[in-house]
Amino acid sequence: MTTATLVNGVDTQALGDTIEAVRQNRALGEVTFSMNGQVGGFRLDAETGALTQAGEQDAARAGQFRLSSDEPAALLGSDTAVSPGEYLLQALAGCYTVTLAANAAGMGIELESYRLHLEIDFDLAGFLGIDPDQAPGAVQIRARIDLDAPGASREQLENLVRLVEARSPIRSTLTRGVEVVTELA
Repeated sequence: MTTATLVNGVDTQALGDTIEAVRQNRALGEVTFSMNGQVGGFRLDAETGALTQAGEQDAARAGQFRLSSDEPAALLGSDTAVSPGEYLLQALAGCYTVTLAANAAGMGIELESYRLHLEIDFDLAGFLGIDPDQAPGAVQIRARIDLDAPGASREQLENLVRLVEARSPIRSTLTRGVEVVTELA
């Protein structure tokens, strides 16, 4: 029996085993998350759906977590929950956290702590139909990562941040564009 080695809260043995398992069976890396929601005004109340991995559905996650979104009062919402833009930042920050912790552990970098600060800019002229040339989406997202890793050099930390940018699934989704299929039920 092996004892788990935790680096940055990551079980490095389990991480290595997962990498090897996906290397041997690529289908294990094929994961589908799902959400189900109901709306009222600008507010959405949603819950997690089943998780599918390698074609096998795990219904245990269905309904396990609930999320709500709304818009601030200044944007005509009722300001009862975070906005979809803030969820987008949370998604990127959460993914950066996972990618940062895993890659730092793999590089042998022990993080005492880290902080993320993210901002997102929108120009509402596209959403409101004022300017057809203005895309309704975000104009820019900025992420600042503050790492406290006394045993690592600046160069190692810069390499780590480059790995985070290269390997973050959410960042990749945002920067490369992904097909979104919408259909009326």
